[in-house]
Amino acid sequence: MSHSTYNHQWNTAQNQLRDLLDYENSPENQKPDPDRISAFQNAAVLYIKYIQVFRRLEECYYQIVHPQKRIVLRHVLDGTIGRLLELKNEMVNLEFSEYHFFDDILSDMKLTPNDIEVPVPRYYTQEIEKDIKDRMKLMAETLAKYRVDDTADKKEEIKMSLDEAIKIIQVHERARQGCLRAKFMREIRSQEERERMLATQGVTTMDPDVAALIIQKNWKGYSQRQKTAKVRDEELIFIGMQTNPVSLTNYKDSPMNRVKKREEERVLIQTQHEREYQDALVNIKEKIRESEGPDIKENMQDQIRQWFIETRDATGKFPDYPSDDEGGSALIFKTKEPGEEEAAKAESGKKKGKKGKKKKEKKEKKKKGKKKG
Repeated sequence: MSHSTYNHQWNTAQNQLRDLLDYENSPENQKPDPDRISAFQNAAVLYIKYIQVFRRLEECYYQIVHPQKRIVLRHVLDGTIGRLLELKNEMVNLEFSEYHFFDDILSDMKLTPNDIEVPVPRYYTQEIEKDIKDRMKLMAETLAKYRVDDTADKKEEIKMSLDEAIKIIQVHERARQGCLRAKFMREIRSQEERERMLATQGVTTMDPDVAALIIQKNWKGYSQRQKTAKVRDEELIFIGMQTNPVSLTNYKDSPMNRVKKREEERVLIQTQHEREYQDALVNIKEKIRESEGPDIKENMQDQIRQWFIETRDATGKFPDYPSDDEGGSALIFKTKEPGEEEAAKAESGKKKGKKGKKKKEKKEKKKKGKKKG
């Protein structure tokens, strides 16, 4: 399939995900359902819909060759798998069983059991392919190292003399010749019996029309059985219950083989594009560092110097350089300008002064009250 096909499939899955999220986040579905059967039905419907979305996203991730798209797809795919596991856990807690039956739901949604089968993500096997090969290699080396001698399991050969071997061969050969002679004599006797019966009864003649009817009946029965078997095989091939023998002989030219080859080619292109993308990230970073790095460094130094000068002009002294624990030079770019800092300090000082005056007034009032008493 083409790139536009997988883009359209991704768009369809994304729209389905949006509808599912809107349904789950609606106020009506936020309330817990007291009925356990109804709650299970709701979770099962969501589970089946998420499986359909997962299958579409997994196929798109397996065949899309654009690296940036695959990064976004991977996040969406992992989130969908996580939601599937949550729904599965919820259904297990509701039914107290890990095996569920969705016959009525599949009938309502017009789906087959194959549509809700959860496949193993192909990217998982691709990512651990190297680990699997290393593991198989280690197992082969271990078996070769500790392999037990097979000769010990073999039975000991029976030793016999040449005369005994010749006698055994002669017995078997005489038995074989005796069987053939008996079969030949049986055929001769049956032939003599047929000839004797024909001689006593005479040769019977049959009407040509009757003979033609018998031949036609047998031939029509045979030809109809051949046609019925052909129609039955075509129906089984159509519904996928039987393999087409023509496709087996010409498998290289079959559409399934062409689709499989195209998928393998896309996987190779995907790997090549991912390698180019990772190399481009490093190369672009190095180019930016070489071309724009000195200018950026100089601008940052100018900003730090300007900050020191403005702070000295506002406060009358140079400020302390922020430590590594405080954030270093990054803290300088986050802090306010010296004028703003002085204004903030002045406001905080005014507030403190007002609070102090209020406290003094309260104390004076309390002293006056005690003197009057």
